[in-house]
Amino acid sequence: MFPKVPDQHKPNKPLVSSGLGVIYIIASAVYLFVLYYFQPPNDASSALTLAACILFGGFMGLLDDWMDLRWRYKAFFPLIAAIPLITLASRLGPTRLGLRTNMAIPILGTISFGIFYYIIIIPLIVTIITNTVNQLGGLNGLETICPGIVIVGLMLASILVSESNAILLYIPLIVWFLLAFFNFRGKIFVGNTGSFAIGITLASFAVISDLKTALVISILPFVFNSLLILLNYFFFRTKAAVSFDGKKLCSNHRRSLITLITYHHPLTERQVVIIISILVAAFTCAGVLIQWLLL
Repeated sequence: MFPKVPDQHKPNKPLVSSGLGVIYIIASAVYLFVLYYFQPPNDASSALTLAACILFGGFMGLLDDWMDLRWRYKAFFPLIAAIPLITLASRLGPTRLGLRTNMAIPILGTISFGIFYYIIIIPLIVTIITNTVNQLGGLNGLETICPGIVIVGLMLASILVSESNAILLYIPLIVWFLLAFFNFRGKIFVGNTGSFAIGITLASFAVISDLKTALVISILPFVFNSLLILLNYFFFRTKAAVSFDGKKLCSNHRRSLITLITYHHPLTERQVVIIISILVAAFTCAGVLIQWLLL
C-alpha cells in the first residue's frame, strides 16, 4: 500500500515502507471531529481548527512526497495553515497568562504585539516550526521521537495553564508514539506527510493553548539544526551528509546537528537519535518550567 524507500543507514539498504504519517493524520482528524461533535456549540472550536491544520499539514507533506517540492515553495506553504489559527485566536479570550497578543520572552520580559500577533507572529510560528521539524530527520526515530517529546511537554504545560486543551492530543499522541516505536526500529518511515503534520500540530496546539514561550524554548534544537543547514547552504553551497561504514555514522564537517554530533566521532544511528532526543527533552523541560513560572 505504501511506497518503499531504501534505509540509507542500514547494511544493504533494505527497503522500508514510507509515508505512514498518513495514519496519524487520519486518526487525529477523526478523533478531533468526534471531539468537536460532543463539544458544546461554540463559534471558536479548538478541535475543528486543529483538525483543519493537521489535514493541511498532511496534504502539504503528501505533495512533497509525491512531487519533491523545492524548498522555496514548501517553506511558505504553512502560511495557508495559519489562516484558521488566526481566525480562532482572534475569537479566544485572555488566558491565565494574560492577553494572547502578549508573549513573555526570557530576559526581555513581556512584549505586546497587538494586531501584529495575528498577521505576523502566528504565521511565523507556523512556518518556522513546521519547516524546522521537517528538517530534523534522516535517522530512524529522529523525526518521530523528538516532536513526540515536545508534544508531551506542551500537553503538560497546557494542564498547568488550562486542563481543557490537553484532551485535544490524547489520541494523536498515542498514534504518534506507536508510529515512533516502529520508526525507531527501522520498520517504517512517516515521510514528509508525517513530519509536516506533526510540525503543524505543535505550532497549532501552542497557539490554541497560548503556550508560545514553552514552544519557542522547546524547539530551539530544531531551529539550531535548521540554521546550520541553511547558513552552510546559502553561504557555502554545501549540504550536510554523514558517511556510514556499515555500523556507525561519521562526518568530516559540521553542517547540521547530526553532523555536529558525529564530527570525527563515529556513533551508531541509535546513539545519535538518543543524544538528540535527550537534548530536545532538556529544552522541553526548560520550556515547561519557564511557562509554569510565568503563571
